[in-house]
Amino acid sequence: MRHLVYPFLILCVLMGLLSAPAITHAETNSMAYDPENCLGCHGNKINLGTFGASPHGKNGCTSCHLQSADLKRHMTGAVKVEKVNCARCHGNEAKEFATSVHADKGLTCASCHNDIHSMTSKKDDKKAIMAACLQCHPNEKDFLTSVHGKAVMKGSKDAPDCSNCHGLHNIKKIQPVSTVAGRMFHVDACIKCHSDEKMMERNHVNPAAAETYLESYHGKGYRLGMLKKAAGCSDCHTAHNVLPAADPASSVNPANAAKTCAQCHTKATALFAKFYAHGSHSDRENYPLLFWTFKAMTGLLVGTFAVFWLHTLLWMFRGFVENREKQKALFEGHVHHVEDPHKLYYRFKKRHIFLHFTVIVSFLGLSLTGLPLKFSDQPWAKTLMSFYGGIEYAGLIHRGCAILTFYYFLGALWMSIDFLFLRRDIRGNFLQRMFGPDSLMPNFRDIKDVIGMVKWFFFKGPKPTFDRWTYWEKFDFIAVFWGMFAIGGSGLMLWFPEFFGQFLPGWMFNVATIVHSDEALLATGFIFTVHFFNTHGRPEKFPMDFVIFNGQMSKEEFIEERGDQWKRYEDQGITENFVCDKPSSVWYDFLFKAFGFLAVFTGLSLAVAMLYAFLR
Repeated sequence: MRHLVYPFLILCVLMGLLSAPAITHAETNSMAYDPENCLGCHGNKINLGTFGASPHGKNGCTSCHLQSADLKRHMTGAVKVEKVNCARCHGNEAKEFATSVHADKGLTCASCHNDIHSMTSKKDDKKAIMAACLQCHPNEKDFLTSVHGKAVMKGSKDAPDCSNCHGLHNIKKIQPVSTVAGRMFHVDACIKCHSDEKMMERNHVNPAAAETYLESYHGKGYRLGMLKKAAGCSDCHTAHNVLPAADPASSVNPANAAKTCAQCHTKATALFAKFYAHGSHSDRENYPLLFWTFKAMTGLLVGTFAVFWLHTLLWMFRGFVENREKQKALFEGHVHHVEDPHKLYYRFKKRHIFLHFTVIVSFLGLSLTGLPLKFSDQPWAKTLMSFYGGIEYAGLIHRGCAILTFYYFLGALWMSIDFLFLRRDIRGNFLQRMFGPDSLMPNFRDIKDVIGMVKWFFFKGPKPTFDRWTYWEKFDFIAVFWGMFAIGGSGLMLWFPEFFGQFLPGWMFNVATIVHSDEALLATGFIFTVHFFNTHGRPEKFPMDFVIFNGQMSKEEFIEERGDQWKRYEDQGITENFVCDKPSSVWYDFLFKAFGFLAVFTGLSLAVAMLYAFLR
């Protein structure tokens, strides 16, 4: 019978050549043999039916087993058996796998695709992918009982399997959560699905979960690409054992919420855990308190800007006309003469100048570090945060400037007490001091001045002659006190949440966030537009009023702007008490003017950035 073997082999070769598709691999330049022929010897290990149904069923054996192309040498065992190189056909997958954590651990394609001859495609088979992963990761079997795992087992196409979070071939090593990369992954893996509102709605999952997270402090850190200490999704919901809040075993169940919060906030209480992690101020039905707080703050913001921006526009136009009238009068020789017009008088003392300097530094510091957090989705916000070194360092600067704010608030409070009760150079009792001409407390005179300015805006009367303080200056001063209660109070709550969480419910932090954010927006928008115009930008002062930096003003300016104050001082015979001995030095003027222009430029740049963010 032996003499019949070679004719039979030749017949097999001819049949393989006729039936096998052409292979163009440069390594062999040969033909792939029909599996049916090879199974004459390998049929005990490979089933022709299952192999034909597999993704590789259309290939010949020598498409993978290159060394078998020389059949004669293969039959005699002279060919060295080589490992199959899957990269010859699966180049992209091989490149991804080469940099994966699995390749670092010595795994190969066959580690997951273990029966290569009978395998089925795992690409769209979520159950098969989970099964393959659990072979090596049995400790993650909790995933099967999670909301995600159960949905996969029910056949949901939307439900995530292991590969949706970790990838198929380019699986990277999970970095420690103490690193930025590690913590970012704990959000990246979740956000790509949960930001798809349509997918969430058809699966009866909160469609606003991703949006509300991104609007939180934690989410803003993620948006800025610098999340290190702030919580990611899995810090609260866990990575694999994600369960609905109603499940007693869930990490976010009310009974377990305080323990979950305590992972980061070590002194978290049950009250603290009442924080609305995904509370939305646009959801009136579920979060009415947040809804009405936001409406109230928005109303305050819109109302304030509407009034003062209109005031600014009217003043800008009327001031321009007045300057033209002065130029015409000067040209025609009709000029009101003031004797010794350049003689200098004190308007502010050194303590006032220092306090205002502190206000500028603290306010700009708070704005430069706070606005990027509020507008965390903007490119300029990411640039600023990168400049600071991340939100952690920005937070340190922000809190340092907040301490300065409390300092100047206490300074203003002490000066007010001194003015009302202690100073001996001011006449009158408490009420006379409180509502007198030297006081910053609004009075009936201010109503008269407001009406006079409006008439002047519309060419219905002369410009009012003010006393020591104008109504807009009084508004700025009182805003310090209002701002400290609104911004300062809410800021302290957000700075020390564990302390306030001992006696306040967690949802108060949601309210504090809205108040702090919107009141800060009101303050920055007002200072960088209205206050800058009232002080520096109005036509009669442009480009800058330097009086707040050196405390000095000329006699001509004094009479023109504070006519009633000058007349009152003359009647009291005290005008000479405010004469400056000498003007400030050149270097002092140069340095502080440079600082003043830098401050104004910074504020205006932030105003433009905010406007850009709203218009995008």
